[in-house]
Amino acid sequence: MGHSTLLGTLLTLLIGVLLARLSAGWMARWAVPAIVLELVLGFALGNTVLPFERMAPLSGLTELGVLTLFFQVGLEVRGDLLASRRAAILRTVALSFFTPLLAFWPLRSWFSLSTPTTLLCLAVLSATGTGVTLRVLAQRGALQTPSGRLLVGVSVLDDLPAIGLLAIATASAGLRLGSGGIGWSGPLVGGVAAVLSWQAVGWWTGRHSRRPASALGILMLLIGAAWLGEACGLTSLLGALWGGVLMARLGPVEEDVQKVLSVLSEVFLPLYFISVGMRIGAGTLLQPQAWQLAAVLVVMAVLSKLACGLGIRRSDREQGVDRWLVVFGLIPRGLPGLVFASTALSQGLIDPQQFSALVLMVTVTTVGGLLLLERRLSRLQTTRS
Repeated sequence: MGHSTLLGTLLTLLIGVLLARLSAGWMARWAVPAIVLELVLGFALGNTVLPFERMAPLSGLTELGVLTLFFQVGLEVRGDLLASRRAAILRTVALSFFTPLLAFWPLRSWFSLSTPTTLLCLAVLSATGTGVTLRVLAQRGALQTPSGRLLVGVSVLDDLPAIGLLAIATASAGLRLGSGGIGWSGPLVGGVAAVLSWQAVGWWTGRHSRRPASALGILMLLIGAAWLGEACGLTSLLGALWGGVLMARLGPVEEDVQKVLSVLSEVFLPLYFISVGMRIGAGTLLQPQAWQLAAVLVVMAVLSKLACGLGIRRSDREQGVDRWLVVFGLIPRGLPGLVFASTALSQGLIDPQQFSALVLMVTVTTVGGLLLLERRLSRLQTTRS
């Protein structure tokens, strides 16, 4: 691909991002997040003027935004995350992870899925769209309420077992997120690397008062940790998340660090969402089985998060936690669901039809969950006033 073609592809994508962002303002009143617009725009581009194959030279740029977001999630996994309502958070996270596992045999038998493919679907069902949910809470001034603080803890921890399930799915298929496979020894190597890196950071903090805050230092830690996760046969996502945990261990996150990460997310994440939309083939949406699988996944996705309401007990409600606000905030699958699905497709873990079904489920749960969350927030604010 020549320079002119590559630049033309990048220009087309950036114009698409601009159009999606310009439309996001008036679509926000219906609680339609920007990622849905970017998915739709990517679908239109991928099936008309810009086939996904032309995105190959830019795949690294689009993935950088995703790795940055998981790095930011890792930054939030601090020691004080469970300082408030530890028991309620852990109960809710456990329900959010274990309830979707009940769908293993129905999914596998109804749709003749392989074990790795079924595990991948369960990983998507277990995930939570942390970013879109917390953004709505922040916009409505509800982030520091008892319900909001509980949602922060649950949303951050909720994706950790889901990422682990994704790693198990890829390992059970003899795959990894790089070239070649290293089988079941990958998690062991990754665990050893995690322990050694944790000790190395502890050694550094004991001897240096200055924390790395330059853009280059942050990128080196982010990309290095993501590469290590990939090289160990796990996932680059898990590696990036661990990099964020290590960054938080180095000390308080400075404002300069947050600015660098915000710029990376704002620039590269929209490109990723558009690229995901481009991978949805129009032909797969004409196949009834794709819609049947999507419908079953939507039902399972909603039911599994409704079960999380059991983690909110009477004592929590008496202290101001609203059970339905927490449940509705967990329904959107958002970015993690899209990342898991696109990762699985690129590695051959799922076929295009299954990929389309998963993206449909993520889209429906994200839009529906945010609509319910907005209505619940409005009702609670009206009641209090």
